[in-house]
Amino acid sequence: MKKISLFIAMSLDGYIADSKGSVNWLSGQGNDDDNVDTYSEFVKDIDAVVMGWNTYHQIVTELSPDEWVYQDFITYVVTHNPRESSDKIHFVNESPVNLVRRLREENGKGIWICGGANLIQQLVKKDSIDCYYITVIPTILGSGIRLFGNADHEIKLRLLKTQSYNGMTDLVYIRR
Repeated sequence: MKKISLFIAMSLDGYIADSKGSVNWLSGQGNDDDNVDTYSEFVKDIDAVVMGWNTYHQIVTELSPDEWVYQDFITYVVTHNPRESSDKIHFVNESPVNLVRRLREENGKGIWICGGANLIQQLVKKDSIDCYYITVIPTILGSGIRLFGNADHEIKLRLLKTQSYNGMTDLVYIRR
């Protein structure tokens, strides 16, 4: 079965976007000379990306309008807005929990849960995520879009790894 991994960054106070939905604060405390490429290491074991409509829309209109940055993967966009799918991007109108459950059974590498908060919170609520890769950014936003909403149950995790660079800290957890 495929492993389901959340790979995301959040502010020190737990937000993945500011109150306007912007992520322009996603950087370390200085220059990028001492950055570590955790992304390239992570995606070696990934062949599918799952995201919600708002995340997809932000990527194609703001973050990377000229190039689809997830070209090396099959992307599943969970949306109620009917769209025509392509070979690389599949628009699906099903619950994230059902989608991930279905994709987990297919052959291949792992599944990256990319965002956004609503999709992630649905998966967390059903304890569908196997591994949490969270980069903490040295910023306190004070408000915005929370990574984790109010959960209705506890999920115990085990810390596998920490790594710090440029003021950021990577935390890698698995379920216990």
